[in-house]
Amino acid sequence: MEVGQVLHMNAGTGETSYSNNSHLQKKVISMTMPIIEEAMTNLYSSTSPSSLVIADLGCSSGHNSLFVVSELIKIVEKLRQKSGVPGSFYGRLFMRKSLHFLHSSYSLHWLSQVPEQIENNKRNIYMASTSPPNVPKAYHSQFQRDFSTFLKCRAEEMVTGGRMVLTFMGRKSEDPTKKDGSNSMWELLAMALNDMLSKGLINEEKMDSFNIPHYTPSLSEVKSEIVEEGSFSIDRLEFSEINRSTYYKEYNHSNISEIAANSIRAVAESLLVSHFGDGIIEKVFSRYKEILSEHISQDQILLGITNLIISMTKK
Repeated sequence: MEVGQVLHMNAGTGETSYSNNSHLQKKVISMTMPIIEEAMTNLYSSTSPSSLVIADLGCSSGHNSLFVVSELIKIVEKLRQKSGVPGSFYGRLFMRKSLHFLHSSYSLHWLSQVPEQIENNKRNIYMASTSPPNVPKAYHSQFQRDFSTFLKCRAEEMVTGGRMVLTFMGRKSEDPTKKDGSNSMWELLAMALNDMLSKGLINEEKMDSFNIPHYTPSLSEVKSEIVEEGSFSIDRLEFSEINRSTYYKEYNHSNISEIAANSIRAVAESLLVSHFGDGIIEKVFSRYKEILSEHISQDQILLGITNLIISMTKK
């Protein structure tokens, strides 16, 4: 599966669209705005550029797509709005030494591809407590390659003194299989898919060959890659956390399981359709909602969401 060709957020404005199920992403961006503003202010005051190039890397659609860029335009006042550049951010996108400021939110936890040699991760779709030891190692290795490539590409594209602010899902534990707000949701989706397998709606080969190209790194893993690549100095590297219970209440919607299911569907449906076809999607997410409802009492879907925020300067 070519993740860069397949993964996209659900378009449109329907019930399961990314536009109507990306409040979490908008909240994270809003929480990060003071750091973004600080980085832009420091850049502008120290370099006084005659022109400014800004990039916002991600794969969203709807309200969040140009939110950060529009806010930066307000901050700088003179800033020109640039059209989006198509392509994977795990490769070169811009001319050498052309970028002054770069922002990416909730994108870099998506890997460029599913890690290789994890065929033995049977009945799982992600790193789980039942996954063989090679699985989390393979996911970590893929993250290292991807993030290192990302840093190298941006280092070539950014001017000396340019700023970069990145926000993505992370984890506090050094153990990637420990349950948190991210992997618990994938484990419950795996349960729904296994139910489809038991009913004969999908075959075993398809089930065992499907894995989510997603990785939530620890703070130390991120810092290690930045230091090893060597092109950026770290200005800020910190956690933020969103309480799912509080976040869901902001929807003013009584059906928490439906909110949670739609949030996952908005970002993962394209992967599922590419692998299993679209014939089972409604059944999968109908069952997923049921499973989420069953696990609300265990607080598994109310675990906090940990985010990593990194502000860097190009050396």
